[in-house]
Amino acid sequence: MSLRYKGGVISATPPTTSTSTAIGIWSATQMMQAKAAGTWPSPPVLADILVVAGGGAAGAGVDGGGHSTMSGGGGAGGYRTLTSTTLSGSYTVTIGAGGSGSTHTNGSNSLIGSLLTSTGGGRGGGGSDTLTGQAGGSGGGGAGGDNGTSTQGGAGNTPSTSPSQGSNGGRCSVNITSAGGGGGGGASAVGGSTNGGNQNANGGNGSTWVNGSTYAGGGGGGPSGGGGTGGGANGGDGVNINSGTANTGGGGGGNGYATLNGGNGGSGIVIVRALGTATSTTGSPTVTTSAPYTYYAFTSSGSITF
Repeated sequence: MSLRYKGGVISATPPTTSTSTAIGIWSATQMMQAKAAGTWPSPPVLADILVVAGGGAAGAGVDGGGHSTMSGGGGAGGYRTLTSTTLSGSYTVTIGAGGSGSTHTNGSNSLIGSLLTSTGGGRGGGGSDTLTGQAGGSGGGGAGGDNGTSTQGGAGNTPSTSPSQGSNGGRCSVNITSAGGGGGGGASAVGGSTNGGNQNANGGNGSTWVNGSTYAGGGGGGPSGGGGTGGGANGGDGVNINSGTANTGGGGGGNGYATLNGGNGGSGIVIVRALGTATSTTGSPTVTTSAPYTYYAFTSSGSITF
């Protein structure tokens, strides 16, 4: 004998109900019962997403043997966005760390599930490493080219994405004594370059998201380049070490020859601006409301479920 199931369908096979599907025709009462039991699927939510990776560290400066090398600024972390994306289910959020000035490393990637990944910024060139800035979301600036040849900045938008996630680092176009380092690339502009007596290679500027804040500025080249808007650090003077601003993906500031290390890169950030509310989160994102949107700003790794 056949059985009668929800939806008024006479069948030997009952309809399937889960948090992702609800097959059949349901009355309001049946729907409320399924919601109370936790088996009724939530409707998809439209959202805009920002993913910024960790900024690259600046390179290392060297003073010795009558020669000096100013280090290049760190490249900004990759800056990528999604607009009007449909979200349903759970997404892992990973926040990339900034590169370390003491070990001269690139920044780390940030991501949200399989939806979007941004690449860590490239570190700046320096005397105790290769003088060339390294590739990344934005490229690091090349070191001052003293006692050698002119140096190149690292390539931005590596690996390639469309639209671009960042810009190239600046270069040092001469090999004179005490030449300044190039600026790290930013989300919207290339890093500045040095030549002759110019030691003020600025980091490339970042980009402004829909929340009105600017992210992913490149670090200024040593010794006196300005940091790009969006958390990029100023170049150091051989005494001070300037790091990219946390949770902006800003690049570390290059340094003068009297100290070895450049600045750290700033850590990344992931923000979800949703037309709806999440059913749960981990990682303690900052939650703010600006009707009709709810913002979930992750400064540490976690997850979000809709």
